[in-house]
Amino acid sequence: MTGERNSAPLLRVEDLRVKFPGHGGETHAVRGVNFELGREKLGLVGESGSGKSTVARALLRLVPRPGIVSAGRLEFAGNDLMALPESAMRELRGRRIAMILQDPRFSLNPVMTVGRQIAETWLAHFQGLAGEAQKRTLAMLGSVGFRDPDRAAQAYPHELSGGEGQRAMIAMMLIAEPEVLIADEPTSALDVTVRNQVLAVLDDLVKRRGMGLLFISHDLGLVASFCDRIIVMYAGRILETVKASGIASARHPYTRGLLNAEPRIEDARTELAVVPRDPAWLQEPAP
Repeated sequence: MTGERNSAPLLRVEDLRVKFPGHGGETHAVRGVNFELGREKLGLVGESGSGKSTVARALLRLVPRPGIVSAGRLEFAGNDLMALPESAMRELRGRRIAMILQDPRFSLNPVMTVGRQIAETWLAHFQGLAGEAQKRTLAMLGSVGFRDPDRAAQAYPHELSGGEGQRAMIAMMLIAEPEVLIADEPTSALDVTVRNQVLAVLDDLVKRRGMGLLFISHDLGLVASFCDRIIVMYAGRILETVKASGIASARHPYTRGLLNAEPRIEDARTELAVVPRDPAWLQEPAP
């Protein structure tokens, strides 16, 4: 199923815009973004500040004040996310759409054990006993690479390394088996071995359960090797959407610049290419 979009996308986004008013005027963080997410792995790449994480937060109505979000359509499985009451959004978040945040230091509760936090996520969405939640918690911690799930479950966030904290966050978001998972730099703090293990877990969920994955990263090489399609963002706009298998044939100068700026072991260049930037790109119609 991976590599092909379902005829009925899980997520439809049309003309998504996010702006932040300020004393010096409005800052437009997201400018008319359009895309669909099916039962696939969709990569969202771009430099820091391109609007990737803001798009993710807007999908879950988590853009902080005074941010203003508007959209022609923001639809998940037939639900208008812009019109849903907050009570319905709370039921949807974590259960049907989950988001792995980038930095676990600011996402995990410092006064609760990791296991309790993960178990509470499951108990918040399913009817069951604490013993069942604990069993599922340990199984999920093991699936994301913890050699000793019991130790990890009993630890407080500050007792985990950065990579362990990231894996704990991933376990927390996966335990409810969401239909759509938004992963914001989910492997940035992991070593290569654990990163590949976590990517295998995500890949299995997409293939086995038909989950839709929005994978946000600045690592174009990683996204090209893992995802089915790639969206390239610049200054809040989508400049190009390509199949991951055809990324080497991307046409937009910005995408070409990102590719050329990537270091390679076999590369004999003494200097990397500078990524081009053109203010005129902000005036182009969204693809």
